[in-house]
Amino acid sequence: MELDGADLAGLAVTDPIPERLSVLFDPAPLVVHGGAVGPELGSWLRGVPTVTVYVGDPGWTPAGFDIYLTEVADAPAPWVRAPLAAVVGAVERQPLVSLSAAALLRASDGADVWAGLAAESSVYAALLASAPFRGWRAARPPGPQPVQSEPPVLVRRDDRRLRIVLNRPARHNAVDTAMRDALVDALALAALDPDIDLVELAGSGPSFCSGGDLEEFGTVGEPAVAHVVRLTRHPGRWMSLVGDRVVVRAHGACVGAGAELAAFAGRVVATPDAFFALPETGMGLVPGAGGTVSIPRRVGSPRAAWLMITGARIDAETARAWHLVDEVAG
Repeated sequence: MELDGADLAGLAVTDPIPERLSVLFDPAPLVVHGGAVGPELGSWLRGVPTVTVYVGDPGWTPAGFDIYLTEVADAPAPWVRAPLAAVVGAVERQPLVSLSAAALLRASDGADVWAGLAAESSVYAALLASAPFRGWRAARPPGPQPVQSEPPVLVRRDDRRLRIVLNRPARHNAVDTAMRDALVDALALAALDPDIDLVELAGSGPSFCSGGDLEEFGTVGEPAVAHVVRLTRHPGRWMSLVGDRVVVRAHGACVGAGAELAAFAGRVVATPDAFFALPETGMGLVPGAGGTVSIPRRVGSPRAAWLMITGARIDAETARAWHLVDEVAG
């Protein structure tokens, strides 16, 4: 549905719980084109069962929308200069998943790390059993995993500094089970040793991290077990415990988990060739490495929603302007 801001108040009165806007009946987002939207509508917008988009001028920022789009260059947060058609198309292709991502961001706003990760993991587990993900997995059946002779994570301590290097360069440091467990162990070492005052996290080869290993996505037979595994051994939770001591050295692809885990760090330094993207929605999933918690804390929920729902790629300078990274150097 598309309407003017002046008409939104009337819609909220006639539809206090707007079931007719649900993606179950119409896959399109709710798009409001300009106009004053009173703050009293913020709580109503949070309960709309589809993605909500406000298109307008950054001089007026009404509360409560999932995404804010503008044609103004260099617009401040929460605005994104991007075409409406890309958002509408993304939501219509994956309405269930897009709403799941938006609802997670709404619910996790202000929540602590554990609550946010638990909510994200629950939704991720449910989507593993959904038709959108099953369709993606069927079109791309998992292939054989390459044999790797070296450890998936390299750890070196130098006095009070701990250096952790993701070490699957042939796979652009895609996170598989072995890498996840080794990364958790390395971060736990830092968390349990207060004498370590600097943790550097980097990646070997052409990329920092290309996200979760696609050959493992959805291969856990029981989604509930996958959920409990994430609650038990989640690198993002350990990153959050030591985040004030962590510097991430990001380069090349920082995709999915590569962006999500980096965002937990106290400082992220990216090379000019680095790029960031959250492609999970296109696969029928929401971010599963803590991105619905870490990314909004850096860029704000509306920009995080735009990244998650569209899967758009941003370069290092845009990431710096949005505070997803703190410095571009090298």
